Amino acid sequence: MAKPLTLEKILFSQGFGTRRYCSDLVYADLVEINGTLADDPEIKMDPEGLVLRVEGIDWAYHEKAYIAFNKPTNYECSHKTKHHPSVYSLLPRPLIERGVQCVGRLDQDTTGLLLLSDDGQFIHRMTTPKKNIGKVYEITAAEPITQKQIDHLLGGVVLDDDPSPCFAKACVLMDERRLAMTIVEGRYHQVKRMLAAVGNHVDQLHRSSIGAYAMAADLKEGQWRWINPFEMTQLAQPIE
Repeated sequence: MAKPLTLEKILFSQGFGTRRYCSDLVYADLVEINGTLADDPEIKMDPEGLVLRVEGIDWAYHEKAYIAFNKPTNYECSHKTKHHPSVYSLLPRPLIERGVQCVGRLDQDTTGLLLLSDDGQFIHRMTTPKKNIGKVYEITAAEPITQKQIDHLLGGVVLDDDPSPCFAKACVLMDERRLAMTIVEGRYHQVKRMLAAVGNHVDQLHRSSIGAYAMAADLKEGQWRWINPFEMTQLAQPIE
């Protein structure tokens, strides 16, 4: 059982505004708890398993936010965008208010699995190469992909700004121009630059999985969902 919290603090922790505003939501009859209208922002309760309904929207309590998001093309993973809208514009306000951040970034023209969280330790754990967590990118190349190119990617390529080689941990040829490549690092434009280094070019790029977690097939572009505890263990699974 978690430590009891006041309703005001619970609403505040979930990103529904300042504590004063959260209290006002209750007084305005805009908060329901497991289907019952709340009337006291100072009432204490166990937050675990709590389902709130705030301003007509259902919201399950999560102590920390762990989000899987299917990133569309032409969106930037930044609050301060340069040329395209932000992925944050596709998220509900409470997630923004509680401070979720992208766990690594995808280029504006890259689609697929993007994690977001307000847990700094989780973000570090998922982005450091030391944890050896693989990210699978499905590449559509401009030219047919040769075995020589695959061998080069697996053996390591040197990019022009770093003498340390980049290695593909695995490569699976899906058809003559499509390759599923696994990497554990996250250097700037890494996949595109690796393919360019072996004499090819990325036309389309999609991230399909992280660790042992594959993005759900029913998660449409621009949609998000909470990651459950079992999926969290999948995400943390390193490459053997």
